[in-house]
Amino acid sequence: MKRSQYEELLEPMQLELVSMARWAKTTGARICVLFEGRDTAGKGGTIKAIRDKLNPRQCRVVALGKPSEAEQSQWYFQRYVPHLPSAGEIVLFDRSWYNRAGVERVMGFADEEQVQRFLEQAPQFEKMLTDAGIHLIKYWLTCDQAHQEERFAERLADPLKRWKLSPIDMAARSKFDEYTKAREAMFAATHAEWAPWTVVDYNDQKRGRLTLIRDLLDRLPDTHVEPEPVDWPALGHAPYDEDFKLLKPIPDFPVETD
Repeated sequence: MKRSQYEELLEPMQLELVSMARWAKTTGARICVLFEGRDTAGKGGTIKAIRDKLNPRQCRVVALGKPSEAEQSQWYFQRYVPHLPSAGEIVLFDRSWYNRAGVERVMGFADEEQVQRFLEQAPQFEKMLTDAGIHLIKYWLTCDQAHQEERFAERLADPLKRWKLSPIDMAARSKFDEYTKAREAMFAATHAEWAPWTVVDYNDQKRGRLTLIRDLLDRLPDTHVEPEPVDWPALGHAPYDEDFKLLKPIPDFPVETD
């Protein structure tokens, strides 16, 4: 999909997202969206597209790193609980508690007993969240290994994207099938009526973003809320120029003009 077409189709959805945020603030709704999937599928780009026009104080992104020694001794879900949305908030988890069923299982960071306990408890944990009124939406972003390899190569070649490569990514290349098996076991145990999984094809990332955002908006109630009118009086005088006494702005960045 060409970028111009993608941006043309995205813009009206972003207007709907802004209205959805007003709806959440007005009603006190709590929206929690989990983004899981293949490495390089496009979680970060999708999260950026969703939150781009939203108030960052209302829409938060949670991307937790490796658990601390203290967190490793806690109930597994404990460190995620403080990040859940409060009234009027939208929280986007860039990977979530499902790390245990994916990377931790495949890479051997969790033993089989821990994984099985997680698979039993996750639906119960999520039932408590939805019973409390949280809108919990779970997405799995998928792409074929050929596309994954192309994106890894792009990151390797681009200094601006090199930071996205990690030892885990490199190990994941040789464990594509193992991740598939872990995902299917996760779906079998945690695809519940109150918190189902939704799989989105991200072989075409732009189309994948549009598909996911449309689905997200359609899963919520009618969220159209007109913006409140703003009383914006006339300034009442000619605009003032800036007037610095003690400090002056630094020189402008040099740009050649025709």
